Amino acid sequence: MNDRPAAAAKAAREPRYYFEDFPPGQVREYGSLEVTREAVLAFAADFDPQPFHLDDDAAAASLFGRLAASGWHTCAMTMRILCDGYLLDSASLGSPGIDKLRWVKPVYPGDTLSVRVEVMEARPMASKPELGLVRSTTQALNQHRDVVLTMEGWGIFRRRARLGDATTSADGQAPDASGGDASAGSAVPASTTDADTRAGSTGT
Repeated sequence: MNDRPAAAAKAAREPRYYFEDFPPGQVREYGSLEVTREAVLAFAADFDPQPFHLDDDAAAASLFGRLAASGWHTCAMTMRILCDGYLLDSASLGSPGIDKLRWVKPVYPGDTLSVRVEVMEARPMASKPELGLVRSTTQALNQHRDVVLTMEGWGIFRRRARLGDATTSADGQAPDASGGDASAGSAVPASTTDADTRAGSTGT
């Protein structure tokens, strides 16, 4: 899969989805993506060269029973489905991390994956009110509707600009902290330590 120009063009558009578009209780499904033998072998050769991801005989003698995708490949495919489904159309600013990642069932060449996302919690960021935090549970499913992967995690999204909102500029970007607005803050740091993302059982 190599459609970088299309993905870059999509990412450059004005966001369609902001923090306000992810209310608690919302459930959405995205996908699908076919798992090919070539992709399984290529990912394993580059990133997870364990024999049962690369060799049919080794896979047959393993707990998988036949050639299976690396769990990290399943994560990567899940991420691609999420990007194509909504992230590239959103005001996403990334994530401080994920929790409770589980590979529930093997993923095999010939499977077709889709992704189900349920919003569990959504609230403005206390230290950066122009941003919002969204906690979701994510499931990847195969063509039989079997769950093959589960994870929980936080996403950080810009909030929609509102008339008279001093913490957000007209284009939805946070204003420069040097502009005198003490509530504005700066961009989200690479290492997020804000207490917002440590609430509850997130561990992030």
